[in-house]
Amino acid sequence: MSSPRICLIGFGEVGQILAEDLATAGVSGVTAYDIKFADPDSVPSKALSTHQVRACASASEAAREADLILCAVTAASDLDAAQSVVPGLKRGALYADFNSASPGMKIKSAAIIDGAGGRYVEAAVMTPIGPKRIASKMLLGGAHAQAFADISAPLGFRGEVYSSELGKASATKMCRSVMIKGIEALLTESMLAARHYGVEHVVLDSLSDLLPVGDWEKLAQYMISRALEHGVRRAEEMREVAETVREAGLEPLMSAACAQRQDWAATHKSALAADDLDGMLDSILKDIGQAPGGKRP
Repeated sequence: MSSPRICLIGFGEVGQILAEDLATAGVSGVTAYDIKFADPDSVPSKALSTHQVRACASASEAAREADLILCAVTAASDLDAAQSVVPGLKRGALYADFNSASPGMKIKSAAIIDGAGGRYVEAAVMTPIGPKRIASKMLLGGAHAQAFADISAPLGFRGEVYSSELGKASATKMCRSVMIKGIEALLTESMLAARHYGVEHVVLDSLSDLLPVGDWEKLAQYMISRALEHGVRRAEEMREVAETVREAGLEPLMSAACAQRQDWAATHKSALAADDLDGMLDSILKDIGQAPGGKRP
């Protein structure tokens, strides 16, 4: 199929990047739906003027006649998104689920799409979407993974067929997030407490001796800034990570706590205006009524 008809469900950061890159690849006639289109002042609504897509009043309208449906919504909306396209789902249409959801959630969404005559594809995006955009590495899962790889590769996607078994790709991403998002949360907590006591640089030097992974100060600033900027979305993903751990029969003590810290970090996003790690930490400490050196302001 040389020119598939494409539908975007979700028009946030990922949806907008896909829209722009698909247009660059020469794809026209892309339809889009986001629940926030109902609000003309929302970010997705305002973004429509700068992208070559046709906004639709419902997900089913956007999906109607689409050969390829790309779903990028919040993890909590994964099942609702799958259900919303069913009335307009074309038989045999590929439905690629990019959402950061647990394996169990993906399997339930697959049942909805496949049960309605579509072809569900699990797609776990393994890198931040910003740098490589449509070419970001993703692991593809399910019986229709190869079909999606074949139709999407000419458009610029870089999907790796990972497993015919649903849930494996998502499990890989979720288990990795236990570490990555967990390190972000731990560094945020460690560095804030250390800055309060005036020992942050000694702590970073010690970390460099114990775990020689490069410039720890640079790493801490980067990871804390990610939590500040994307904390809400990361917290939602970590709740799905916690569910993934729970589905494995374990109590998600660390992942659940990480979700709380990520949510908390998002409330201090203004600290991103600082130029360096110390300034960022000082800004957050000021927000919570603390100051460096163990002194109250």
